[in-house]
This record gives sequence, structure tokens and C-alpha cells, in this order.
Amino acid sequence: MNPLHSNAAIERIRTRFSRLYPDHVPSSLNRLQMMIGRYGVGYGDRHPSTRWSEKDAVLITYGDTVRSPDATPLQTLRRFATRHFMGAFSTIHLLPFYPYSSDDGFSVIDYRKVDPDLGDWKDINSLKDHFDLMFDWVLNHVSAKSDWFRGYRNRILPYREFFIEASRESDLSQVTRPRTSPLLSAVATKTGTRHVWTTFSSDQVDLNWENPDVFFEMLDILFGYIANGARIVRLDAVAFLWKRIGTSCLHLDETHEVIRLIRDILEWAAPSVIILTETNVPHPENISYFGSGDEAHMVYQFTLPPLLLHGLLKGTAQPLTQWASQLPELPPHCTYFNFTASHDGIGIRPLEGILPDEEIAFLKQSVEERGGRLSHRTHPDGSQSVYEMNVTYFSALGEPDAQNTARGEERFLCSQIVASSLRGIPGIYFHSLCATQNDDEGVQASGIPRRINRKKWSEEELERRLNDSDTHHHRIFFPLIEILRRRSRCESFHPEGSQTILDLDERVFALIRSAPGENHHVLCLHNFSGDSLTLNVRSFIKGIPGRELISDTPFPPDGDRITLGPYQCAWIESHQD
Repeated sequence: MNPLHSNAAIERIRTRFSRLYPDHVPSSLNRLQMMIGRYGVGYGDRHPSTRWSEKDAVLITYGDTVRSPDATPLQTLRRFATRHFMGAFSTIHLLPFYPYSSDDGFSVIDYRKVDPDLGDWKDINSLKDHFDLMFDWVLNHVSAKSDWFRGYRNRILPYREFFIEASRESDLSQVTRPRTSPLLSAVATKTGTRHVWTTFSSDQVDLNWENPDVFFEMLDILFGYIANGARIVRLDAVAFLWKRIGTSCLHLDETHEVIRLIRDILEWAAPSVIILTETNVPHPENISYFGSGDEAHMVYQFTLPPLLLHGLLKGTAQPLTQWASQLPELPPHCTYFNFTASHDGIGIRPLEGILPDEEIAFLKQSVEERGGRLSHRTHPDGSQSVYEMNVTYFSALGEPDAQNTARGEERFLCSQIVASSLRGIPGIYFHSLCATQNDDEGVQASGIPRRINRKKWSEEELERRLNDSDTHHHRIFFPLIEILRRRSRCESFHPEGSQTILDLDERVFALIRSAPGENHHVLCLHNFSGDSLTLNVRSFIKGIPGRELISDTPFPPDGDRITLGPYQCAWIESHQD
């Protein structure tokens, strides 16, 4: 039965269309009716209550992070992933694999094609044999080299109305900027010079979502992604989607309404698909994209990476404990995407209102001392401030002089275990998994600070380093893979299980994770200091103790107490009859 025959579904979607496109409601409903099913996207294939489980973890990677001479990069990734990641990761996030002109994929030339330098759709579909997939839906902007923008410059319909024009005399002083480049870019068209909106760069031209043709073109692309195996769809830079001169053009009501409309459509057409919003902003703004449980299923936990980095460098878990203890209860069937690193830098804005200025200054200085770079954004008054820190997470947690490598490795492994302990789904960047150091050559060759954590590995070289027990790559990669496998077998780590933050010691980040039925529990302990600590934990163990999962040993080894070495972590499982 076509779900659009449901009166409730029709009325909800009709209401969304009337708010966004009031002059196009009947035609929009007709277009949607004709579009659903075009790509074989089905109805009701998975109930939302079983959308995810403790087995879920996501590997974040570019399609060509690992290369070999005998296969396409996507084929090489498949070979590497099936060799190493089975049972540890349920899903692979393929960062933009489309033909592009800049920004390492996020300036898309053609949304419907695979970059031939990476492979083809057959290569992507072959990954589905063992992994679910996560795709980027780059919905705010398109490449200035795209056919869409070429059509705009030639004043060809429908593309001449796909982009946002503005006058240089317009008052754009309130617009929130994530970059220092000009907001408007001059372009030559058949009817003269026009100024188009370019939030991120002159090569990334913002789409006009006030035009329903843009909405349906992008929805068609989304359905194509789902048909090609996208289980999670990442809404890139979605906070900037809708523009209204005289406002910040950030988090506008219409942007939230677009997400609600997409959610409503997917609930009927593809209910197993997970919407993940990417909004690198202060925490209250970030979690606003859950809506009332009617927008994103998941949001990036953007505060976690810089706050965790600060705590481990300072030797204190107190700020992280305080922040985590105040996280609001989530709407039903919603959760966090917990990560420490991605293809981008480590955001500074998510620390606003959480750390004082002097502590943020300490963090920025620490990153620069470890070879990182700082990227800036422009404020409405023309001033600039640091937007993100460009550094690999492994290098960020090392020592400035690189003498005590063991200490850096201990801190780094602790950081990854913390991200895997928290309520939500963990996402681990390929270069974190492999403990990749800053790629200074990549930065110098390109002039792009973000290239510092986008190294391209030779498969042969990476395998050689991983198999050499004397390398830090080996000492991080294999323990972390095994920890993820053990996590996947523990129902207390279900994304919708409960989470209780404990305040045991300012040096220890502690929490209890419980399975949805509250019969199975894990006490998670993480030592943020270089000291050995002994903790009495019996009163925090719910029920009968089982094993300490990270070391895979029985608990308690010594009565009611546990000793944690510097930066050591423990997961103590227990169950109730």
C-alpha cells in the first residue's frame, strides 16, 4: 500500500509544503507521489525501534585513503576493510566520492556519479556485502564547475533559478560566516555580471532552497543514494541551508522545516534510513536539530572532541564530567554520533559557554605546540576568530617534543575508548584508527591546513607498519579493533540504553551504561591523568559482577577495588537476576 494514501501522512507532509512552498502545495504532493518508488526504495523495511544496536560503529574514511597499484581505491578499501574491520564496524562512512572541483569532495560537480579516480558504483555496491554505508548529502552548495551552475550562467531554466543572487549593497552584516572568504562572488552570465551567495568559497555556490525545483532535485538524489545502499545520510552544512537577508542565515525556522519534511518522507518511504545532521556550532544549537524527535535521528557530538582533548592534556575529567552530566534526555529513537576526529579540524565553537577563554587559549596553544594549525572565521563586525584546529587527534595528544611517545599513545587510546563508552554510536576516523601523525607534507604541497589529517596511505606501507609490533600504528590499531569487537557484543552499549554520569574523582571520567531492559550494566572508568589510581567501585556495580571487558579478565581481581594505571580504562560488566 502506498503510504501517501494515509491521510495522516498526507496532511503532515502537506503542512510542511505549505510552510515552505505555499504557492506549490498541490504540485509538490503530485511530484512526491510520482517520485516515491522511482529507485526501488521500499516501505516499512525496518521498524524504527530496531534502527540500531550495540553492534553499530562507523568507520569514517575517504574512498582513497588507502591505495594500491593493482586495484581502484574503492576496491582497495574493500579489501582492507574485509581483512581488518569485520565485527568491529557495522558501517563505512564514505566521504564524498563524487566528481568534485575543490574542498576534497565537498564541491560536488555531479551528485549522481562516482569519481572515476576512485572507482564506480559497482565498487561501492560491493562494500555492501559486509558493511552498511553512510553517504554525504552535500545539500547547501554545488561546484561552480557543475552543469547546474553552467546552466545558471547561460540563463537556462531551471538552473537560472537554482542559485541565490544578492546585491553588494544588501545589508548582509548579520550573516554568520564559517570562513574568511567573501560571502558574495561575482560571476559573468549571459545577461551580465551577477553576485551569487558563496558561504564556504567562490567554488561552492549555495543552492536556493526557496525554489521547490531545488528541493525535488535534491530529494531525487537522496533516493538514488538510498537505492545504492546509504543507511545513514549525513546532511552536510545543513545549518546554513535557508537564507533570509537581515538575519544570521543560520538555523532558520525554514531550515528545520526542511529537515522535518525530509524526515516525514523517509519515515514512509525508507524508515530504516538514519538522518545525521552536521552542525559544528555550540552545543544547544547543535542539539536543536533533534527537534521534538521529528528532525535528525542523530547529531554529531561536536563538543566531545575539543573537550576530551582539553581534559586529557590537562589531566582532569572534571569539565567533561560536568558537561556530560547535564546532557538533556533525548527524544525517543534519537541518539548521538560520538566522534573525536573527522576529515575536518577540531571545532572551537562547540566549547562556547563550557570552557573559559583561558582554557580555550591553552587548548589552541597546545595544538600549535604539537604541529597543528588554526583556521579562522569572520564575524559580522569584520573581526576574526579561530574556527577550528587542524591536527590529527593522535598528534594532538602526543608530547610537544615527541620524546615520550608511550604517554601520547596511552592518552590517545583512552580518548577513543571514552568516545566508544558514551551513549550513542561511535564514529572513528581512519587516521585515528591507524594513529596517523600530522601530514605536514600534505599541507605544504596543497596550502590547505585540513590536509594535515587527510594523508593517503599506500596499502603496502600501511600493512607493513601495522604488522610491525614496534610501531605506534600497531599498538593502537589492533587493541582498538578488539575493543570495538567486545563492545559490539555487550548489550549495555545499545544507543538507546541509559547513561548515568558519576563523579568519583576529578581525574576519572566515569559512567554507567545500561541496556534498554536495565538488566545488564557496564561501569566505564577512564583515568585522565598520568597517575595510578585505586578506586573503590563496589557501590557503583549494579548486580553481579562479570568481566572487565577491555582486558577480558574476571572482576573483581582484588576485592571491591580496581587500580587504573596512567590513562588506563576499564569496562566492568554486571547483570541483575
